[in-house]
Amino acid sequence: MKVDQLFVNGDIHTFDPGQPRASTVAVIAGRIVAVGDDNLAEQFSADARIDLGRRSVVPGFNDAHNHMVFFGMSLADVDCSSPPMRSVEDICEAIRQRAAETPAGGWVTGAGYDQNKLAEGRHPHARELDAAAPNHNVWLKHTSGHMCTVNTAVLDMIRETPVPDGGELGRDADGALDGLVMEQAQSMVRDLVYPLTVDRIVDAIDQASKRYLAEGVTSATEAGVGAGLVSHSPIELMAWMEARKRGVLGIRANLLVAVEALHHISHAEGEDSVFTLDGGIHSGLGDEWLRIGGTKIFSDGSLIGRTAAMFDPFEGGGVGECSCGFFQTEPEVLRRLIIDAHKSGWQVCTHAIGDRAVATVLDAYEEAQKLYPRYDSRHRIEHCGVLQEHLLDKVKALGVIPVPQGRFISEIGDGMKGALGVHRTPDAYRQRSFLDRGIPLPGSSDRPVVNGAPLLGIHDMVNQRTASGEPFVPEEAISASEAIAAYTGGSAYAAFEERVKGTISPGKLADFVVLGEDPLTIDKDGIGQISVDATIVGGNVAHDLLGIAN
Repeated sequence: MKVDQLFVNGDIHTFDPGQPRASTVAVIAGRIVAVGDDNLAEQFSADARIDLGRRSVVPGFNDAHNHMVFFGMSLADVDCSSPPMRSVEDICEAIRQRAAETPAGGWVTGAGYDQNKLAEGRHPHARELDAAAPNHNVWLKHTSGHMCTVNTAVLDMIRETPVPDGGELGRDADGALDGLVMEQAQSMVRDLVYPLTVDRIVDAIDQASKRYLAEGVTSATEAGVGAGLVSHSPIELMAWMEARKRGVLGIRANLLVAVEALHHISHAEGEDSVFTLDGGIHSGLGDEWLRIGGTKIFSDGSLIGRTAAMFDPFEGGGVGECSCGFFQTEPEVLRRLIIDAHKSGWQVCTHAIGDRAVATVLDAYEEAQKLYPRYDSRHRIEHCGVLQEHLLDKVKALGVIPVPQGRFISEIGDGMKGALGVHRTPDAYRQRSFLDRGIPLPGSSDRPVVNGAPLLGIHDMVNQRTASGEPFVPEEAISASEAIAAYTGGSAYAAFEERVKGTISPGKLADFVVLGEDPLTIDKDGIGQISVDATIVGGNVAHDLLGIAN
């Protein structure tokens, strides 16, 4: 039998319970047609015969929650992450250097700063940014994506703009605006420079695709397009289509449409209006490369920014009434959006991090299901950051899929522990608790909030240590096999794609990753250092460190 590609001599972990190990994979038209041992290779001829050199192979990694366009754009921003930044002064010096290269009156943008990791333990102040770039507009994006800091020139441009609901502007001890712009108020800054052109979005997708493929990512869910806080253009869907048409969309993309892009549409007499995109489009439209997934709704903010909606105050103080954070979307409005989207056929994917926000979203999902029963709706809670133990059974009963981020444990775990305190940290970013109750667990990064390389996320899911070396929640640790299953089969299930992704099995898309070490046998402290030697998408070698395609 003739096939397009024949991959031989591999040490393949298929993650298919019926055939867990193999050495040979045969591919036709981007799909796996056979998986087996060395003898299988003798049954086929192939246009391309690729020797895997006995290297370890696993299914392609699937990031269930990321911001690919933001990441691609951030590659051109001043890197304000820590390291390399250790202080506010370090950030200001970097801004000063970028301003020297930027025409006066232009924008100097930075990304990735985290006040929890700076020596001063605070956000940069507008006055400090003024001194660093007196003739420019300065916009520094917090690593969480839930706030930013700007200089006085930008404050002057938004000073008279009403602060939108679900947003706040920071003030210093004298009551003056200090440059901090939180949650929905960020739209005031974004509106000064957005929407982006289609070409710029396509370029961001191109740049991000190259990095993703180098890290073994073959699929990802883009957590918000088309409107609202995470959008880049009202025609963002067109930009994704254009990226595919130009051949620069290197990975398979599942797009979550921002709820702000939906609207009620009346149609036939006697039928209820639907809450949807024009034409009645909802979850599932598209193909194996680009499809519309769910709708993305924001309920609250972030832990390290102390804006997540909590039942009790943040340790050491926070923002919002009683220092308990706040809702970006008022609970009654949130409830209505969830019910309308559920009724209209959407997979609802709600960002909820604080325990109060998570509980509120679960109540709304439960009500929506009671009012309009739907089989296998698979609604998601993006992050599901702080979940009280008594609600685990409710998550299971409702069939809700939590989407936590393992890499948060290392990169921002110390900040999360500081915000929650000892008594609440065990409720944060659960994973073992989900698996023990039979709740699906996807793998995701929320990139560019943290480094999105899947092997780093898998490392942290297994090791449960913060950047300072302190344990996070050791009881929530899972095995390397379980973590890889989350980043493959778990993420596929979260996107209704388990029939075509998640295992190396006949009928599935031929997406897999060739690794420099076996992640299932290496010492767990070494998982994050494993190299990605090759990435195969649809049978084609899309990333190749070792020249296996030659």
